[in-house]
Order: sequence, then C-alpha cells, then structure tokens
Amino acid sequence: MAIRRRDDVSPEEFHRYWREEHGPLARGLLEPLNVRRYVQTHTVDTDLNAQLAAARGTVAAFDGVAELWWDSLDDLVAVFGSEEGQRANAALAEDEARFIDLERSSLFLTEEQEIFGSGG
Repeated sequence: MAIRRRDDVSPEEFHRYWREEHGPLARGLLEPLNVRRYVQTHTVDTDLNAQLAAARGTVAAFDGVAELWWDSLDDLVAVFGSEEGQRANAALAEDEARFIDLERSSLFLTEEQEIFGSGG
C-alpha cells in the first residue's frame, strides 16, 4: 500500500502513530490474517524527494509504503474469505482511517521479481 497521510495529521504525528500505534495493532492481527511479514517504509524528510520527482516528472512522494507478505495468493484469498480474517481486516481499516488519506493512497498486490542483488 502506497500511503498518503490525512491533511489534518502532521507528518510527525503520522509517522509516530503509524509506527507506535498502528504497528502494534497490526502485529497483533498477523496470526488471524496469516501475514508472514509486515514492513513499514517511512519516507525520508529530504528536499531530494522533490528534486527526484521533478527530474522524472512524477507526483509528490507518498508518506510511506506498507508491505504485507503472504506465502501465496491462495493464502491471502483464504484469509479474507474467513470470518476471523474479515474481522481483523476491518479492525485495520478502521484504524487506518484515523491517519491515512485512503482516497489518495493506493492498495495493490505485487510479486517480487529480483533482477540483481544479494538474494539471487
């Protein structure tokens, strides 16, 4: 999920809340959601972001990216088809609405394709 904070939430409060409040909530829901890994990537506060966006003609930086990892697409589908998974997902969505501008954020599924690096 590429995340943008709500306009009424300061950058400092957004990052604090996401890390210190939402993170522990998500951690507690990992089992019912069958999530293998959860990563928060917080955007660095630097003028380089604007320079990079201008150089490529892209939109402004998102405030962060959340990664939730499942072992397979079938595992993801199964968990969201379960009552327990739906309750856990609803709890996360309710909390996300407190600090994330969901209409300006983007939720999507990806599959990692390593081109080079230490893993392959």
